[in-house]
Amino acid sequence: MRLEQPAVARLDWVDVAKGVCIILVVLMHATLGVEKATGESLSLTHFVEWARPFRMPDFFLISGLFLAARIDRPWRSYLDTKVVHFAYFYVLWLTIQFALKAPGMVAEHGAVATLEHYVMSFFVPFSTLWFIYLLAAFFVVSKLLRPAPHWLVLGGAALLHAASPHSGVFIVDEFTSRFVFFYSGYALAPMVFAFADRMRVTRSALLLTGLAAWAAFNTVGVVSGIAFVAGADLLFSYVGIAAVIAFSVLVTTSWFGRALAYCGEHSIAVYLAFTVFMGPARIVLLKLTGGEHATAIALASTFAGIAGALLLAWLVKGTWAGFLFARPQRFRLASPRGASGSCVPASA
Repeated sequence: MRLEQPAVARLDWVDVAKGVCIILVVLMHATLGVEKATGESLSLTHFVEWARPFRMPDFFLISGLFLAARIDRPWRSYLDTKVVHFAYFYVLWLTIQFALKAPGMVAEHGAVATLEHYVMSFFVPFSTLWFIYLLAAFFVVSKLLRPAPHWLVLGGAALLHAASPHSGVFIVDEFTSRFVFFYSGYALAPMVFAFADRMRVTRSALLLTGLAAWAAFNTVGVVSGIAFVAGADLLFSYVGIAAVIAFSVLVTTSWFGRALAYCGEHSIAVYLAFTVFMGPARIVLLKLTGGEHATAIALASTFAGIAGALLLAWLVKGTWAGFLFARPQRFRLASPRGASGSCVPASA
């Protein structure tokens, strides 16, 4: 028996949780980038590592939350919204990011090697774009497994995760590591929504106490390394996901929550474009400061990446450049009546 799941609707706490995730992702890349450039270990690295048990698991689980409302669509429509949609943005932003990096790559490795690297990026995800590459695969596999009992697929996905195969093939290794979280979002959505509703009526003081206890629990797991042991890491990931949901519910109505929700609502746009702004900001700040105040540079680069991407998405909306974040109708498999010339946003 399959539990009924709510119809697709935008929930504030979901956007807040996505906002938390995308900010943590950008912060991680900014911190690692500054560390690589300066050769200096930053204090922020400890926080980045602390967030590792739940950062991407939460992102993938949330990505699967509303799948039940779409999974029974005909294959043509499903592939259009769940594969072609992400493929369009992957190819577009792969080309944009590659074009920006190509001059340096050509100077270092030569034109032929650079071109080979671009072609290989269609098989091995390029840079930060691996997330949407993997999402498309998750959507296809989930639909293929639609007839199978949820408990059976979840159990198999958990075993694959615990086995942690290291085949050396990126898509295989990342799929086996992450699929359990995406499928959990789909299969356990009723429980997730019920948990969020329960958190909504829980007293703030009790929620804060619980979050403090979780923070301590997560810290012990990260410091001891238990949070990264295959199998045991699932516990820390799911507890962390629950904590992010509780936190998101707690702050939803505050100005801080609304800011996070805005980032979450446009999280794919941020994910696609943040490197375009983060990288140059880091380079300029490093030159201006001579590498001093590396932690401040990492934080400033994080802000530049997020704010730049959000500003760009706002500026191009409804203009000729809208194709950067909204898929044009001509790149759709399914063509709804009256939709001529319309676009499908990246966050769809």
